[in-house]
Amino acid sequence: MLGGVNNQLFFMSLAGFPVVLFLIFILKWTSARGKSLVERVPVQGSPDQYGTLVAVANPANHIEGEILRQKLVAVGIRATLTQTNEGPRIFVFPQEESAARAHLKSF
Repeated sequence: MLGGVNNQLFFMSLAGFPVVLFLIFILKWTSARGKSLVERVPVQGSPDQYGTLVAVANPANHIEGEILRQKLVAVGIRATLTQTNEGPRIFVFPQEESAARAHLKSF
């Protein structure tokens, strides 16, 4: 006995503190900003808002754009298809722009 108090009851009363601390930790972790596991909705911009990437093609729709992008990737040109405010665009890096335009012109 600890000072006339039943030790088992005393330690059982302290068992709730780790549970509450665990719940506080989980709550802080799940509500933290910037670390969400849920994907954000992509923001569309104009073709000049994509950093150093250069638009090389304006496909009519997303399917045509993906076909053109795959043709560029097949010859080793790094390309990405993005939906902009003005429709789908295929972007490449500036050092590959001339090769991409020449390859796309052959179709």
